Amino acid sequence: MQYTLAHLKRGEKATITDVSSIHIPLKLLEMGCLPGNTVELVQLAPFQDPMYLNINGSHLAIRKETANHILIEKVDE
Repeated sequence: MQYTLAHLKRGEKATITDVSSIHIPLKLLEMGCLPGNTVELVQLAPFQDPMYLNINGSHLAIRKETANHILIEKVDE
């Protein structure tokens, strides 16, 4: 099964593996949402959208719809 950012639970960490979808804004890529970077789900807003993430030390919020297009590999701690 392939996981996406939308599958993360609060406090879980993962490594981004693919962001090649046309549904991902260029701004996210510029902010560090790139393959190989570590991502952690910090918090979810009410109704689970948007998601508040820590990507290599940068904090950003993205919609769950966008998170569904970013493939990840979960990191075991």
